[in-house]
Amino acid sequence: MNKIFIIALILFQAGSLPAQTKKAIFIIADGIPADVIEKVKTPALDAIAKVGGYANAHVGGEKGGYSQTPTISAVGYNSLLTGTWVNKHNVWGNDIKAPNYNYWNIFRFLESVSPQKKTAVFSTWLDNRTKLVGDGLATAGDVHIDHHMDGMENDTLRFPHDDQREFMHRIDEQVVDSAAAYIRSAAPDLTWVYLEYTDDMGHKYGDHHKLYTAVEYLDKQVQRIWESVQYREKNFRENWVIYITTDHGRDSITGKNHGGQSDRERNTWIFTNAKGLNDYFYKHQPGIVDIMPSISLFLDIQIPREQRMEIDGIPVTGKLSAVLPKAILYNDHLTINWKAMQKKSKVKIWLTTSNYFKTGGKDNYSLVAEVPLEKEEAVIDVAKFKSSFYKIVIEGPDNFCNVWVGQ
Repeated sequence: MNKIFIIALILFQAGSLPAQTKKAIFIIADGIPADVIEKVKTPALDAIAKVGGYANAHVGGEKGGYSQTPTISAVGYNSLLTGTWVNKHNVWGNDIKAPNYNYWNIFRFLESVSPQKKTAVFSTWLDNRTKLVGDGLATAGDVHIDHHMDGMENDTLRFPHDDQREFMHRIDEQVVDSAAAYIRSAAPDLTWVYLEYTDDMGHKYGDHHKLYTAVEYLDKQVQRIWESVQYREKNFRENWVIYITTDHGRDSITGKNHGGQSDRERNTWIFTNAKGLNDYFYKHQPGIVDIMPSISLFLDIQIPREQRMEIDGIPVTGKLSAVLPKAILYNDHLTINWKAMQKKSKVKIWLTTSNYFKTGGKDNYSLVAEVPLEKEEAVIDVAKFKSSFYKIVIEGPDNFCNVWVGQ
């Protein structure tokens, strides 16, 4: 009888404990093509993937389509932050001339629904926080990052610049030490860590042991952050998700360059400890844009419908309806295709010829079809919507996906 009472008491206490607090971190390690990360020994990254998974991934948007995106650093960072390709977020290069803040980044979404949540950025490049996130900018929604460690590339007294770019490795080390310590002590709800040294070695040496050594350094750096995450999970009621990726690959001739649309420049990778990874993650080469909606889903960030219809990324966890949208316009007919991730149910096809969202306005979508999900195709007569430009949204029971098309 006593044993039964004790077991019941334990079960009651366990059931009365508060739910685990969810925390998220994403790490961008610059300029590592998939074939390199798969060649070099990375025990820390492999350990994370053993908990969750690894996927060969991509950047660059739809090759030849509206969303084709330069395989350039800041462009890739912003694709992750906003879950959109360059035709929307408007960061075309590292100068970050005119980001379109109407496409919100994940920090802004989190702050809009949970202003009490704490955020952090640890970066070797100041512009990541000040220009891409838009920390403190009214035009970017007056987002405020609660804690940051960045701008050290401008501190030439502590980090004198050298031709071999070893100063950048020292900055990366400082960034990682700061991130690991702060995660362990303060546990921000959303953290971005950015590391540059791997890209510097790629630019300087190309496909060379220097790049491979830089990847080995990266793995040890990830290990330090991962240990802090594990410490938090072990000692506090916290549930952490971590995504590690890169912003672009490298050219196939020398390995020194990037920016184009070759397979090696587009092919990237994702390591994560996320639970419930879906077939899209494992079988369909997810994009860098998919990380933002995946983190949002994990953190229970409720994104308004109008904004979800504009996000290009699709969660790599949980149940999905449709992925990989494509559209062809020919002779007043739109042929729309997708890959069905389940057989039952239907999808709705929404259409608009405007893009007021780009300037902060609202687009009026028309429901033009409702078809079985498993059909994977809808042909729409658009004669009454005569236009040279169309925005198409496919709405399934579990997710949206969208594509632009024109002549």
